[in-house]
Formats: sequence, C-alpha cells, structure tokens
Amino acid sequence: MLKKQALIIAIFYTLGLAVVSLITISNLPDAGISFADKIFHFIVYGVLTYLWVNTFFFKFKWSKAKAITYASVLSVVFGIIIEVLQGSVTTSRFMDVYDALANTLGVLVMVLVLLLNKKTLIKNL
Repeated sequence: MLKKQALIIAIFYTLGLAVVSLITISNLPDAGISFADKIFHFIVYGVLTYLWVNTFFFKFKWSKAKAITYASVLSVVFGIIIEVLQGSVTTSRFMDVYDALANTLGVLVMVLVLLLNKKTLIKNL
C-alpha cells in the first residue's frame, strides 16, 4: 500500500518541510544540545531523500541508481532553495550555510545506506 502512495507521501512531506522551514516558530523547547538543529536537518533531509527514492523507484519504475541520483540532487537543491528563501523572504529566519551542509550530509548518508545495503531498503517496503 505504501508503494502505491509513495508520490503522495513524498509530495506532502516536501510541502510540509517547506512550510515548517519558512514559518515563524516560537517557544520551541530547548533540547539541551547546541547542535540539535543540525541533527534535525540531517535526519529530515535523509528522510526526504528516502521518500523521493521510493517514489522514483516504485511509481516511475526507474532503476535504483537513477532513482537515487535524482532524489539526492532534488533533495540537495531543495535544501539550498529553502535556505536562500529563509534569508530573503522571512523576517524571523536566516540563511545558514551550516544548515545547508547538514541537509547535504543527511542526503549523502542516506544515499550511502541505500547503495551499501545489498538487500535494498526500498524493495523491502
């Protein structure tokens, strides 16, 4: 069932990520970790990549390599665009190169996990 809904899930996740990234969020609890924000970026963009790989693989029937390539490029470019928009269209957010780096590292780690897993994580859904 999730295979059939892969595109819808990826689109809603992407839109939700864009909204959360561009709205003003106040009164967030302090995680007590100075780099908690970077960990969040790392995880969220790894998940974003995974969802788009599944979409390209299941919905569009692309090869594993092509799905991973396009999903990773899409995720990195999306992360950069969001960072630029935070610096240019919001008043409460600012562009942070380290956020973009955390986004990219999350994408790259997910790509490595998908490439190194012989059973292919995306086939097990």
